Amino acid sequence: MKIYFAGSIRGGRRDRDLYRRMIQHLKRNHTVLSEHIGDMTLQKVTTDEEIYRQDTAWLKECDMVIAECTNPSLGVGYELAYAQTLGKRVHIFYDASRTGLSAMLTGAGYYIIHPYRQEEEVYPVLDDILRENSADLRRISPQHAPRVAL
Repeated sequence: MKIYFAGSIRGGRRDRDLYRRMIQHLKRNHTVLSEHIGDMTLQKVTTDEEIYRQDTAWLKECDMVIAECTNPSLGVGYELAYAQTLGKRVHIFYDASRTGLSAMLTGAGYYIIHPYRQEEEVYPVLDDILRENSADLRRISPQHAPRVAL
């Protein structure tokens, strides 16, 4: 499964260690297209236009979006809305002991929202999401479609 991970970059990097750990957890059995979000240095220099083109291409390519939204970010908000227009499944995590989530996300009725208070709560939920979505993808994948003997 291809996952687009969204987390704050220009909005603040306070949670980059958490992003890295979440991405490593996801990468055990899946592809994370945007794994650079957890990069501690983010030294790669690129233009804003290149970032936009790459991120929107990854959003089109991914099977699901997982976002950590404790730190507010305009870019992440845009990515979530863009994913919604593409009909992608979007799971949003946020630390409810540190922040509230935007009413534009909670009120949309589209996003699957996972508040947590301790980081340890995140990983079992991620495992459940991955298990559920992997099963869904197998059901709709042509390679898993029933074969008809001729």
